[in-house]
Amino acid sequence: MYYKSITLSILLIIAACTLSSAQKRQKSEFGNPTSDELAMQSFPQDPEASAVILYEQGTFKFEAKRNRIVLIKEVYKKIKVIDANKYEGSTIEIPLLSNSKNKEKIEKIKALTHNGSLQTYVREQDFFTINEFANFEVLRFTFPDVKNGSILEYQYKIESPFFFNLDGWQFQHTIPTLYSEFFCEIPGNFKYNRVLKGERKLHIDEASINKNCLYIDGYTPADCESTIYAMKNIPAFKQEKYMLGKSNYLSKVEYELREFFDFRGMNNEYTKTWKDVDKEFKNDKSLGRQLNNNSYFKRNLPENLLNISSNLEKAKAIYSFIQNHYKWNGKHRIFNDIDVKNAFEKKVGNTSEINLSLINALQAAGLEAYLVLLSTRENGIPTSTYPVLTDFNRAIALVSIDGERYLLDVVEEEIPFGMIPFQDLNHQGRVMDFKNGSYWYPLTPNKKNIYYVNSHLKASEDGFFTGKVNELYAGYNAVNERKRIKNINYEDYVNDKEKNPALRLSNLVIEKKDSIETSLKVNYNVTLETELIGDKIYLNPYFFETYFSENPFKAKTRSFPIDFGYPQAHTYLISIDLDNQYEVIQLPENKSISLFSDVGKCTVLYSQTNQKINIRFSFNLTEYHYPAKTYYNMKKFFETMISFQNQDPILLKKI
Repeated sequence: MYYKSITLSILLIIAACTLSSAQKRQKSEFGNPTSDELAMQSFPQDPEASAVILYEQGTFKFEAKRNRIVLIKEVYKKIKVIDANKYEGSTIEIPLLSNSKNKEKIEKIKALTHNGSLQTYVREQDFFTINEFANFEVLRFTFPDVKNGSILEYQYKIESPFFFNLDGWQFQHTIPTLYSEFFCEIPGNFKYNRVLKGERKLHIDEASINKNCLYIDGYTPADCESTIYAMKNIPAFKQEKYMLGKSNYLSKVEYELREFFDFRGMNNEYTKTWKDVDKEFKNDKSLGRQLNNNSYFKRNLPENLLNISSNLEKAKAIYSFIQNHYKWNGKHRIFNDIDVKNAFEKKVGNTSEINLSLINALQAAGLEAYLVLLSTRENGIPTSTYPVLTDFNRAIALVSIDGERYLLDVVEEEIPFGMIPFQDLNHQGRVMDFKNGSYWYPLTPNKKNIYYVNSHLKASEDGFFTGKVNELYAGYNAVNERKRIKNINYEDYVNDKEKNPALRLSNLVIEKKDSIETSLKVNYNVTLETELIGDKIYLNPYFFETYFSENPFKAKTRSFPIDFGYPQAHTYLISIDLDNQYEVIQLPENKSISLFSDVGKCTVLYSQTNQKINIRFSFNLTEYHYPAKTYYNMKKFFETMISFQNQDPILLKKI
């Protein structure tokens, strides 16, 4: 099976030769920080930064060694620690690839901590290698004696036989960077796709031709294209709420090997079509062949499942069986370490083993089921223009029943048939149809995601309001609440709902907790204490836990799209019986706010009939993906919605 190690989304092609930007390159020498760098105690440009990358440089070249071509990667970084208690980068991990014949080798690695004039090197025995996955290991080390004001430096050299693993260079990180430079020299017989991602502009963008840069005995020397890309004063990338994975937005340059002409003139193509991938994928022993176990599952599935007459009910029963049969081992696999038979027998499996078991079981029952490759939200948006298989990190199922199609991911026990987990909602996946050819398929969320609260209060003579609250969760809101209930004990769950200091809960009952095909219900009794000032009280009708208690959008500006993952509908119905204890002095005004094109709306309506007050609060988002240019409107919309909840109490007077 052919894989590539590049992730592409929004493409900006960098030309092979560009005009010199005539900007001056910065230099730094390992082991010799400047007096200004040592004296630096803060970073006013970003007071929240725990550290600053002072300088980083990557130099990637091709060299002839032992009469073969290898890729040489040299990396140097220098980091200033501002707040050691908050800085989480003291442990460094360097990935190394391998296969049955070759492996990447690391050499000339050294690292040290500067504390003023004191230098403490990482000892040789403190560099150690961890085998993470098949064909992948990590060299790890930790800087010693890290404190406020420390400077951390490290450099290393990797010799790689894998031309496809040129990767590229990431200029932007989760801490600010003062200067980041990438030098790359590529022989003319290597052809790479190159893309620049992120919104930052290059400070240096230079290209030149280096004649006769690569030579192997007996062959004509190759010329090389030398490029220098650099950025400076790069702000920290800060994760914001309701966004896809940061890999989509970080400023970086990426490379993908397209083709390679060896010194004998033979052309080796690496970027293939989906038609090529479909053919190879079908026979891949790690994943493709794991789909050929229908007969095994037909023998091992309970016979009553296979005999269900309704195709839809049969599919649901098989889904439920696989969901209950397996325990997820916490591992994510897609292209290796997959054995569905062994996993089925042990009742434990990784994500692919569980979902491929589902596909096999559905096919064994005579249903039309396909493998779907996707990239999770955190992993990044997959390339759509050509196959980049390592863009994908999850395999799920698509089943077609009586003209309807259902996406299925059975790994999480809270997910009902016909829904996929929130992390899977990342635009589109690739359906691997080996008969008709693979194709892109939208990863659409469940449409009805409801949070509904119906509360009834009644005034009493002792100054309290008592009553009942009924909550209903549907769709992804139900999934989220079931996960919350699973991961918290009963007492803590009750306490979380009692965050209002004037509120006391009793007799909380959770209905349909394990019936994932139905809505989740939470019912409880409440006692609300009021504060009497003279003969008046101010009553906040939103005394219970609301879905949004604060505005999630606090930044002044935002460069990234807003992605909620799924549409949402929240409704609060509140009935207050004053029971001749109070009279209404003032009810808040009815209010409403809408987003552009009515893709979002929030309305609150107040009414009074005799001694009863009725309130209806509704909040709806019919879309779930909004471009960055709408951020101000979205921020204002949420700000107003929160104000509807918090700034409009009811004024009552004691009778």
